[in-house]
Amino acid sequence: MKIPKIVLLSALVSCALLSGCKDDKSSAVTIEFMHSSVEQERQAVITKLIEKFEQENPGITVKQVPVEEDAYNTKVITLARTGALPEIIEISHDYAKVMDKEHLLDRDAIGEAVKAVGEETFYDGILRVVRTEDGSAWTGVPISAWLSGVWYHKDALAAAGIEEPHNWEQLLKASQALNDPARKHYGIALPTAESVMTEQAFSQFALSGGANVFDENGNVQIDTPAMAKALAFYKNLAATTMPGSNDVMEIKDAFMNGSAPMAVYSTYILPAVFSEGNPANLGFVVPTERSSAVYGMVTSLTLTSGQTEEESLAAKKFVVWMEKAQNATDWVMMSPGAALPVNKLVVGTDTWKSNDVIQAFGQLPYELIAQFPNLQVFGAVGDKNFTRMGDVTGSGIISSMVHNVTVGKQDLSATLSSSQKRLSDLISQH
Repeated sequence: MKIPKIVLLSALVSCALLSGCKDDKSSAVTIEFMHSSVEQERQAVITKLIEKFEQENPGITVKQVPVEEDAYNTKVITLARTGALPEIIEISHDYAKVMDKEHLLDRDAIGEAVKAVGEETFYDGILRVVRTEDGSAWTGVPISAWLSGVWYHKDALAAAGIEEPHNWEQLLKASQALNDPARKHYGIALPTAESVMTEQAFSQFALSGGANVFDENGNVQIDTPAMAKALAFYKNLAATTMPGSNDVMEIKDAFMNGSAPMAVYSTYILPAVFSEGNPANLGFVVPTERSSAVYGMVTSLTLTSGQTEEESLAAKKFVVWMEKAQNATDWVMMSPGAALPVNKLVVGTDTWKSNDVIQAFGQLPYELIAQFPNLQVFGAVGDKNFTRMGDVTGSGIISSMVHNVTVGKQDLSATLSSSQKRLSDLISQH
């Protein structure tokens, strides 16, 4: 499961960016494309895409800069300080907020690229997630996404006479009925570690119940009745999961080996089920309280500031080109099933329709895509998408709050109160 690390850029990054070097005697321009596909087979796909683009656009050379996801923050800081930021960067919507806060993104170029592709080309709900805080621009051009929700083994629920749970109460009752810790069988595999995954999983329930980290004015609102209700529910649900701090590996293992017939996980479970399990037996649901809230991570190709006009034009041309039906499909199909298309043109291609993974899951990929309008994330309130949410996630305060109440068995109201203070202090410093 890819969970991009949300880390904070130093304020030093916002130093003046130098323009890149190029040969003024030639019309040729070289641009750099930084991405996290360090695996050889993925780099091979990107290499073919670049070769195809260069053939269609003589005079533009695109150099790959593959960087391990864990090293992204350090790399961006270093390159920004030296004025050598790549023109194009693959980026999560969370990290894009941080870069935008530091004025490292070319909002105008991104907006022109989105307009060139066509806002209607993207599924409803996608562009909303990559809106800037003031709602006037975007932080990148979306290329793919993954979603999270409750996965379940259909046969296990059927054998227990349990129907698909559609709200909190049904989910909790189902998990309690399936829970048999004496036999090392648990109702649900649920994140409880002090990790980004725990914040993401908890956010779905909190937002569904009407709780958010900020109000419309950007004030911290952790210690509220809605947040208390969501945290109490999560605590009760966690009583039916495996003991200890559960994170990515523990949850995946428990679900795949059947010791937990339900799990909160991302679409990155699909490749594992395809290769090791029974795709027809996989169910997905988003239990809803007040509203349907799906956690998702949108990946974009973003354009950085400080480039020459020629570099900016070439970079914009490449990003728009990448959104053509076949190119966007080739990108998404580096992780079929795990990465979902955000561009409507992808599902019409033969590459998508004939893919073994997509075919194996039948209607499920389309049901997942249909959840995009329900994408909700902490820090997005109405039309506002607060950049300071990056600081909040980077602090780990939310996941610590959940961990302390579930694994640590600490008092719920006292934990909410202390978390409210910690977050208020954090925000006042930024």
